[in-house]
Amino acid sequence: MDNHQFFQKDAQIVRKIVLIISIAIFTACIAIAAGSYFYIKSALQPVDPDDHTPVHVSIPIGSSVNDIANVLEEKRLIKSSFVFRYYVKLKNHVDFQAGEYDLNRSMSVEDIIAALKTGKVTEKSGLKLTIPEGTQLTQIAAMIAKKTGYKKEEVLQQLNDRKYIEKLIQKYPSILSKDILNKNIRYPLEGYLFPATYSFHEKKPPISEIVEAMLRKTEKVLAKYERDRNEMNMTTHQLLTMSSLIEEEATKKAEREKIASVFYNRLRTGMPLQTDPTVLYALGKHKERVYYKDLKVQSPYNTYIHKGLPPGPIANAGEMSIQAALKPAKTDYLYFLATPAGDVIFTKTLEEHNRQKEKYIRKQ
Repeated sequence: MDNHQFFQKDAQIVRKIVLIISIAIFTACIAIAAGSYFYIKSALQPVDPDDHTPVHVSIPIGSSVNDIANVLEEKRLIKSSFVFRYYVKLKNHVDFQAGEYDLNRSMSVEDIIAALKTGKVTEKSGLKLTIPEGTQLTQIAAMIAKKTGYKKEEVLQQLNDRKYIEKLIQKYPSILSKDILNKNIRYPLEGYLFPATYSFHEKKPPISEIVEAMLRKTEKVLAKYERDRNEMNMTTHQLLTMSSLIEEEATKKAEREKIASVFYNRLRTGMPLQTDPTVLYALGKHKERVYYKDLKVQSPYNTYIHKGLPPGPIANAGEMSIQAALKPAKTDYLYFLATPAGDVIFTKTLEEHNRQKEKYIRKQ
């Protein structure tokens, strides 16, 4: 092979390499451009098209676009403060108005910009609904009915509608499962409607909007404890069931972690939980005192005659009870007794427990 042929062959190889590199660079550029396009397009869309819960935003006088973008991102009203800033600059949006606003996560970036430019400040919410800790589903239904004008029966009908529940299971798979459709469960969503204060623009929003606002709150709270729940090897249903027992047994002075330890100690030793609130739930009554005849009620919720956890939650637990269920105290207590003064006395043996009962309860 002479020098001319050698250099000719070399040139062909170089051209091929250059072509391959050029194609690779071109492809990468297209991929980056496409990725950037879809990223920006997504960032301009609503954070959650189905979440109409009002989110209060305060825009102080003198706020820059950067300040506004950061506030909106912190409130999870936009997906990217970076995209928001450059979108505002590109579209030459100006005249944002300082004030107090109620926005929501179903709004697109353009919707939010329009709202912030009108200067239309927060209006009084149409409906404010406060659900206390330990509230049961029938009580929640009554509260919704009283505040909105729906009949309690209408609310309960929706909360018990199997097709609706199945749709919710698909929509909120991180918290809802087929466990709530167990034939022994009285109300599928018992324990899943988080106790908190909710605001709605309408005085009479759809029942589904109220229910899903509560489910989203439950989802948000439980997401913080997912690792702890997995370490405890508990399902969400088991966690909320245990939390509800702790919530119903706790008094203002009670140490929830110790109450949780008693329940776990009993489960480990094969003892029935024997917690009175499950009997009251089985009876469907609220009584100041549970009598021995009540303990015989035939119900899968009665933890005096059935070992283990009841089929599902018996109330909606607050976050303190959820924390206690995940981080119980390390004790060897098997019994506890709430005194009329609200104190809780923990004991290790039945003999000790009966002595305390004689001292504080039977003499009352």
